[in-house]
Amino acid sequence: MGDEIFLLIGLMGDANKIPVAGKVVWITPAGSQGNKAQGIGVQFGEDEGGVAARNRIEELLGGQLKINRPTNTM
Repeated sequence: MGDEIFLLIGLMGDANKIPVAGKVVWITPAGSQGNKAQGIGVQFGEDEGGVAARNRIEELLGGQLKINRPTNTM
């Protein structure tokens, strides 16, 4: 928790990868309650890469707001 990380994020339908600096804000270990997928949560930085990634993800997920199925997003 709290570790600084650097990611190259590839998003649906986009051949370009977005460089993003961030921080680990949660960890879901293997075998967690409720059948949750193992993984980490990353808080993007406020720099250009973080803002670009956040905006693009929000564009992609915008149409998903009305779908009634569970996701791993917050």
